[in-house]
Amino acid sequence: MLATPCRAALAVLLFVEWSAVVRAQELFSVPSEAVTPQPGEAASVPPALPQHVTDAADLDRWPSDEATVAYSLEDVLALAANNNPTLRQARLQISGELGKALEAGLYPNPILSYEADQIFVDAPGDVDSPGEFQGAVIQQRIVTAGKLRLSREKYLRRARVSEHQAMAQQFRVCNDVRIHFYRAVAASETLTVRRELLKTAEDRAVTARESFNLGQATRPEVRQANVALQRARLDVLTAENSFREELRRLSALVGLPLAEGQVLGELARQCPPLTFDEALARLLAESPEVAAARAKFSVDQMTVRREEVEWVPDVVLRGGTGYNFEADETTAVAGVQIEVPLFDRNQGTVQQARADLARQRQEIARVELELRERLAMTYQRYVTALQQVQEYDRVILPELRAAYGELLESYEEDRVNWPEVLLAQHDYFDSRLTQIDNLLEARTQEVLIYGYLLHDGLMAAPGVTPPGHIDAVPKPR
Repeated sequence: MLATPCRAALAVLLFVEWSAVVRAQELFSVPSEAVTPQPGEAASVPPALPQHVTDAADLDRWPSDEATVAYSLEDVLALAANNNPTLRQARLQISGELGKALEAGLYPNPILSYEADQIFVDAPGDVDSPGEFQGAVIQQRIVTAGKLRLSREKYLRRARVSEHQAMAQQFRVCNDVRIHFYRAVAASETLTVRRELLKTAEDRAVTARESFNLGQATRPEVRQANVALQRARLDVLTAENSFREELRRLSALVGLPLAEGQVLGELARQCPPLTFDEALARLLAESPEVAAARAKFSVDQMTVRREEVEWVPDVVLRGGTGYNFEADETTAVAGVQIEVPLFDRNQGTVQQARADLARQRQEIARVELELRERLAMTYQRYVTALQQVQEYDRVILPELRAAYGELLESYEEDRVNWPEVLLAQHDYFDSRLTQIDNLLEARTQEVLIYGYLLHDGLMAAPGVTPPGHIDAVPKPR
C-alpha cells in the first residue's frame, strides 16, 4: 500500500487535474444565464460569451467556398465589352451618323407627272373636248455648288466625332470596371483581415474569462471583451456585405449577373508614377474628350462651308411628250426653273453656323480647362495615396509587426501579459486595414489618370449634335 503522504499527494494531483478540466469546459460553454455572485462567495461564474449574430444575417448568408467561382480582371473586362449597353449605344450612334452621311449625299429623285391642259373646252364640232394637250412630264432638280458633296463630308466628319465619343465611352466602362473590380479585391482583403481580427477578439474573450477565473480580471473587463467580440463579428458581417455589394455593382457594369464568387487580383501599383506635368501633357494630347471636341470643330467648319453655298439656286429641268388634240399631232414640252435669291440668301443660317463654329472653338478651350481642373483634384489624391502606401510599407507596418513579435516573445518569457500582445496584434491588423484603403485609393486614382479621367460606365454616350443646332430640316444637309 502507498504511504499516507503519497496518497495525499496523488489526491491533490487528481483534484488539480479535475479542476483544470472543469475550468476548460466552462471557458467554451455558454451558460443559459449568468450567475449572480452572493456575498461571501470566493468565486463566481463569469459573464457568458455572446451568441453569434443571427436573424437578419440569415437573409444573405455567405456561401461555402466550394460553391464560389473566381473572376479575373480580364474576365470582367471581356464580359463588359460584350454586354454593357452603353458601348452598343455608342457604336449605334456611329452607324446613325454614317446613315445621315449617306442620305445627305443622295441625289434628289425625279418627279414624274401626267399633265392635261384645258380639258372639256368646247371646240368647233367637238363639245367637251379632251383638251389641248395631254402627256407625261418628268422633272429633275440639278443640285449646284457641290452641296451634296459638302453635306456628305459634313456628316462623315460627324461620324468621326461619334468614333471619338465611342472611344471615350469605352474608357468610361473599362475604367469603371477596373475601379469596382479593385474595390471588390479590397473588400475581399478587408474581409480576410476582419476574420483574423475576429480570431483575436475570440482569444481576448477567452483570455478575459480565464483571467477572471484566476482572479486577475474583473467582471466589467470580461463584459468589455464580450462586447469587443460581438463587434468583431458584426465587422465580419459588414465586410461580407460590402464584398457582395461590390460584386453586384460590378455585375451592373458588366451587363449581366455574376455568380457570387471570388476576385483574383492585387492592389499593388502596376503603372509607373507620373508627375503632374507629364499627366497633363498626356491628357491634353490623347484624351478622347479633347479629340471629340476638335473633331466637332472640323464639323462646324464644314457646316459653315455648306451653309454658305445654300443660297446658290438649283436648276429644275422639265421635259415631256404628249398629244395635242387641237393640232392632232404629238408634241413635246420643256422648261427650266430657277429660284432667284433676291431676299433670302441663307444669311441667318450662315450666321448661326459661324456662331456654332466660334462656340466650338471656345468649347475646346473649356474642355481642356475642365480636364486640367479634374486632373488637379485626381492627382492630389493620387500623390497622397502613394505617399501613404509608401510610408505604411516602409515604416508603419514593419514597426507594428516587429512590436507584435517582440511582445509575443516577451509573453512567452512571462515578461508581459497576454492582453498587451492582443492589443499589439489588433493595432497591426487595424493598420493593415488602413493600408488596404490606401492601396485602393492609389489604384483608383491611377486608373483615372491613365484612363483620361473618364468614369461612370452606365452613363449613355453623348450625342454629336448640341442643343439648338441646324438639324430642323426634312433632309440632312
